[in-house]
Amino acid sequence: MKTVIINGANGYVASNFIRNLLKQNYNVIALVRSNKQEPEDRMNDAFALLNDGEDINTVNLEVYNYSLLDNDFAMDKNILKSIFSSSIDYFHFAASLKYDEKSEDEIFSTNIEGIENSIKVFSKYATTSSRFFYIGTAYSCGRINGIFEEKFYENKDISAFRNYYEQSKRFAENIVKENIERNGLNAHIIRLSQVVGNHETGITKTDYGIFDFTQKIYRLATRYPNEVVRVHIDPDSTQNLIPIDTVTKHLTQVVEETKVPGIMNFVSNKSIQNSHIIKTLNRLLPINIIPLKKIDRSDMNPIERLIAMDMSFTESYINTNLSFDTRKRDRFIQYAETGPSNDSVYKMLEHFIKNLSEKKKKQEPAAA
Repeated sequence: MKTVIINGANGYVASNFIRNLLKQNYNVIALVRSNKQEPEDRMNDAFALLNDGEDINTVNLEVYNYSLLDNDFAMDKNILKSIFSSSIDYFHFAASLKYDEKSEDEIFSTNIEGIENSIKVFSKYATTSSRFFYIGTAYSCGRINGIFEEKFYENKDISAFRNYYEQSKRFAENIVKENIERNGLNAHIIRLSQVVGNHETGITKTDYGIFDFTQKIYRLATRYPNEVVRVHIDPDSTQNLIPIDTVTKHLTQVVEETKVPGIMNFVSNKSIQNSHIIKTLNRLLPINIIPLKKIDRSDMNPIERLIAMDMSFTESYINTNLSFDTRKRDRFIQYAETGPSNDSVYKMLEHFIKNLSEKKKKQEPAAA
C-alpha cells in the first residue's frame, strides 16, 4: 500500500484526512511540530477530538517531530531517506492561519519560507515517481472580479487581497509554479474553501470562519440575553462552505488516482447565504441579530460595538459572492455533491453551540 507523508498533520483537515487514510490501510507518515507536548501526544489529541475519544487503529501510522523552517526539517537524514525511499505522495498542509498586519512577518515566514523548505526537502529525498501536493486556499483569489479559475495567477500587492493570509497563499502557489517550470517538480495545487463540519451528522470540530463568528455571538448572547443587535453583514451575500467529509473523500481520491489535474478548486457548488446563518443563530441563541449592509459605528450601542470589534476578520467576508471554476475538479471527482445544504449547516451550528454550552457548564463553579 502507498505511503503518504503529511506535514502539519495534527491540523483539522489533515487529521481528518489521516483518519480516512488509516481506515483504508494506507501507510501514513505524520510530521508534527512539538511544543509543550510530544508530537505523538499532539496527534493523539487531534484524533481524540475528532472521534470524541473513539480509538483509531494507528498500526500504519508513524509520527515524527519536525521543524518546518529548519534544514532537513531538523530531522535525522537517515530517517528522511527511509520515509521518502518509496514512491510517496507528500501533502503540505502546514500554514499560519493568521491574517492581520501585525502578524505579517510570521505569516510570510510560515507560508512562504515554509513551502520553499518543504519543496527543498522533498526534492532532496523523494524518488522521481513521488508527488507533491500543496494545500492552498480558494481565497487566494483575493478581491477578484469574475470567476476564479483553476490556473495560476500572478502575485499582487496587498491591496488586491482581503488580508495577508490570502496574499501569502497566492505567493506560495507561485513558488510551487516556479519549481514545476524550472526544476520539474511533480506538484499539484489543491485549493480549499471554508472547511466546516460533517454534512451528514452535523459534527463540527472547527472554530474557524462562521464558527468563530458563532462563538463570539454565543458569548454575547449568554452575557446579554434577549438583546436586539445590528451587525455589519450583507444578508444577501454568501459563504462558500465545504464539509470536512467531502474534503477527505476528495483528497483520498487524489491519492488513489495516478493522473491528477495540476490545480483543482475543492469548493462547494452552492454557497450558503448569510441570511440563513443569521436566522439559524437567532433560532439557536437568545439573541435577535439584524444584519445590515451598512451601519455607522457611531450609531451603534455598546453591545453592537463589542461585536464590531470582534469582526475584524469576519468583516472582510461579509459581502462576498465568489465564483469558482471547478471544471478540472468535476472531471476528476466521480460524485457530484460537494457542499452542505441549509439543513446540514443548521445541524453543524446546532452541534457547535451545544458543545459551547457543555464547555461553559463544566467551567462554572459547582453549586454549594
